[in-house]
Amino acid sequence: MEDYTESIPPFLNDFFIYLETIKGKSPNTIKSYFYDLRVFFRFYKIHKKLIPSDTDFDAIDISDISLEQINTVTLTDLYSYLSFISRSRENIASSRARKVASLKSLFNYLFTKLNVLDTNPASELESPKILKSLPRYLNITESKNLLSAINGKYSARDYAIITLFLNCGMRLSELVSIDLDDISNNQLTIIGKGNKERVIPLNSACLDAIAEYLKVRPVNGVKDKKAMFVSSRKQRISNSMVHSLVKKYIREAGLDPRKYSAHKLRHTAATLMYKHGHVDIRALQELLGHESISTTEIYTHLDKQQLREAVDSNPISDFKAGEPD
Repeated sequence: MEDYTESIPPFLNDFFIYLETIKGKSPNTIKSYFYDLRVFFRFYKIHKKLIPSDTDFDAIDISDISLEQINTVTLTDLYSYLSFISRSRENIASSRARKVASLKSLFNYLFTKLNVLDTNPASELESPKILKSLPRYLNITESKNLLSAINGKYSARDYAIITLFLNCGMRLSELVSIDLDDISNNQLTIIGKGNKERVIPLNSACLDAIAEYLKVRPVNGVKDKKAMFVSSRKQRISNSMVHSLVKKYIREAGLDPRKYSAHKLRHTAATLMYKHGHVDIRALQELLGHESISTTEIYTHLDKQQLREAVDSNPISDFKAGEPD
């Protein structure tokens, strides 16, 4: 886990250790908690007039926040904070909801685990309502066009990466963490969210793409010898680099890079498996590594063509009054 001890108060560092060791949160999740809570504590110092109101917000030091000060936080303060991030920082509902989750988790830890708070001000804090939207995904033709657009010096690697995204529906963090020995007996073992292990069977497209890549994957001088996917600098490929190469090929396939990303390829895999492969929702949940079936159910959306077919399949869809039986 990244060391934040020089920039945060000790109780917050202890909270992050708790998230890592007890709750099993990933480094990326803990980093998100850090950023969210840092915004809150910077707001807190201005809101409570602990520093001049014209202080550069992004330069506010939170390392001196004490538990005594935290004990003064009220539910009203928390709602003032939500108003601030909505109006001054233009956070959308999903961003505000994530920050609410971070606050509730921290205050619950301080109140129930450490017993250092008189009350839990976040216990009644409500999360903003998020309007559920259907996930954006590539159709079959667009998916094939994306694969056909891959070219260049690292085409074998990039083709294998995008093939895994489109066929397995894995998360970006899961893909970059794949080691060579994670693939055995035509299946891939992944450590997903919460350090939960799951096994994904690999189809022929994935196996062929990986085999072609391994023919050209660097061996000598590789810094992380276990890493499946390595960069031109011979180190494990990064999240940002995968983001960039996906955007590059999205653009070259004639698609809008503002609408599609590596995460949208996960949506694509899930949607195509459910819509065209008729995959059972429980099987899809297992493949995607969703803790709750309700998360997977968003992929059961129906498009207009399916709705049209459903209506047309009605046995009286072509009946007209007055016509003989």
